[in-house]
Amino acid sequence: MASKTVELSDDTFQAAVLRSALPVLVHFSAEWAGPSKMMVPVLEDLAADYDGRLSVGDLDIDQNPSTPPHYDLSAVPTLLLFKDGAVIAKKIGPQSKGQMVEFLDAHL
Repeated sequence: MASKTVELSDDTFQAAVLRSALPVLVHFSAEWAGPSKMMVPVLEDLAADYDGRLSVGDLDIDQNPSTPPHYDLSAVPTLLLFKDGAVIAKKIGPQSKGQMVEFLDAHL
């Protein structure tokens, strides 16, 4: 099955996130961070469950150093929910699928 999450980069962030017609959940991650890896199956499930209502993207902070400083990240994973180009909600640290559904449903 193909991934429903979008690999983001410094080059694609503005178009894919800030100008998206849909809300976008961005997972700021790092290859070396175990908690970031733990989020991958949760995010894949969310991308499938919320298909058509939400886009889910992943941005590796080490490979894309220009974007993270704009969002005051203190840890990875950090999950930011964007709507109409603005951050409307934030979660820091690994989350269960249930926690993420509650988080998303409160803001969508």
